[in-house]
Amino acid sequence: MRALNQFADATNGVLHVHSSPAALCPHVEWALVATLDSRPNLKWTSQPASPGQLRATSNWVGPVGTAARLVNALRAWPMLRFEVTEDPSEGVDGERYSHVPGLGLWRGSTSANGDVILGEMRLRALIEEHGPGDALASELDNALGSAWDQALEPYRSGGEGGAEVTWLHRNVG
Repeated sequence: MRALNQFADATNGVLHVHSSPAALCPHVEWALVATLDSRPNLKWTSQPASPGQLRATSNWVGPVGTAARLVNALRAWPMLRFEVTEDPSEGVDGERYSHVPGLGLWRGSTSANGDVILGEMRLRALIEEHGPGDALASELDNALGSAWDQALEPYRSGGEGGAEVTWLHRNVG
């Protein structure tokens, strides 16, 4: 732990590659190796929501900020659909990143139960900028990542036999 135990050094999270062309799968794995210093050993399965595409899920363990590094590595391929979460840890909020072709990248802070957190100042700024009414509701939907959730929902459910999870580890310290 850091001085005075104010912040955690390590955390964990989950990577969901919801859809990837088969030819890109080895490149995704190489990016994970480079980011995590660990062989991912992903189990790729077909993605029922998008024929011809593959999916994989993996838990990971690493230093705080690993989710952002994973996203940075994966966003090089705009055709990927993926989500990366980082669990909250002592002194650090959790995060969820979602990437969908055509929508791009979305990031939100998350609470211990996984809810997206919108801070008071963010909500006040939206209200001040847009005023009450439909425009505000639209902006709040965007801030909550609703379009990304709707776009990713068909890809989240497990395929036939369920999606296998592989734990990835990175040395911390």
